[in-house]
Amino acid sequence: THCVELLLFVFIFFFLCLFSFSGSNCNSFKVNLPQTVKVMTGSCVTVPCSFDVQDKYEQNLNDNCEAIWRSRNNVRQLTDRNPQTGDLTKKNCTTTFSNMQTGLTKDYYFRIDCQSPLIWSFKPPYVKIEVTDNFPSPTLTPSTLKIKEGESVSLTCSAPAPCLPHPPTLIWTPKLGEIQETLQENQDKTKFKTSVMNFTASHLHHEQNISCTAVYKKQDGGSDSQKTTNSPKNVTVSVSPSGSVLENSNVTLTCSSDANPAEQNYTWYRADGGQETVFGNGKILNIKVSSDMRNLFCKAVNEIGEGRSNLRHIDVPNSIKDVHYVNSAALTEAENHQANTSTNLSYENVEETRECSGKTN
Repeated sequence: THCVELLLFVFIFFFLCLFSFSGSNCNSFKVNLPQTVKVMTGSCVTVPCSFDVQDKYEQNLNDNCEAIWRSRNNVRQLTDRNPQTGDLTKKNCTTTFSNMQTGLTKDYYFRIDCQSPLIWSFKPPYVKIEVTDNFPSPTLTPSTLKIKEGESVSLTCSAPAPCLPHPPTLIWTPKLGEIQETLQENQDKTKFKTSVMNFTASHLHHEQNISCTAVYKKQDGGSDSQKTTNSPKNVTVSVSPSGSVLENSNVTLTCSSDANPAEQNYTWYRADGGQETVFGNGKILNIKVSSDMRNLFCKAVNEIGEGRSNLRHIDVPNSIKDVHYVNSAALTEAENHQANTSTNLSYENVEETRECSGKTN
């Protein structure tokens, strides 16, 4: 039995050593890539990348090594994007590509060519380079804040920085205090830029709009692109059919606004003197006109804030001659979420709502 146990131990030990040795050889060729990087059309993009090779090939890493990026199906290479790659002798394959266009949206893999014997395609994994016109807007935090006059306020604006040589420019409007900027790293090694503005709340800031805009440099000859986040603004109500309608007639109401990100919900209100009563939800609403539903308005809400339309008056014969618009009563401070980054500051306890703003020129 002792001999059997000894033989079994030797066999298991040999098997584990063999498995460990072969496994290390296979796993020593590896690359670290993010799953996805997004870039604005016409701009540059940096793909974070690091790799490793088997020990016996370390000596083949030299200045003659070339980094090659190919699409998953090997149809496309990014050699015409003026690639700028890190130091391959230090296993840094981070590469920046210029003037990216939407047709280049694909999955890519990294290949190193140091001539024989070190030529290796690291696949999988793949990195998806997504070129888009619909680039994420900057974010402003915190989303709401209650403050008093004399208190210190700290606002943080952050935006993706897909291209290391040209990170976005973050602009505060208005500039109310000291600004500190840093370039930070996500877990997948992609970068983002933050700008922190610190100031002391004053009555002069009451209901003042504060916005943060991210400006990205373009390389395709187009204008630099600005991205903004804002609550719904330019909220309007349309009625179909337009003009005079008989009581109990069917009409279609539509609530529209400019918002980024898009509106999440719409609420309809009936106005009667000083009373405002909810009577429906949704961007489009079908109703029967009644005597108590002639004056109405809608509110549009997204994750940044809300916006409110002017009061819309529906003309019913024998009541009012013409369809016309009447400005709504002033919103309460808690309701007054304005477009762009709106900050409501006052002596007492007043809500502050900031929304990043930015638009593409």
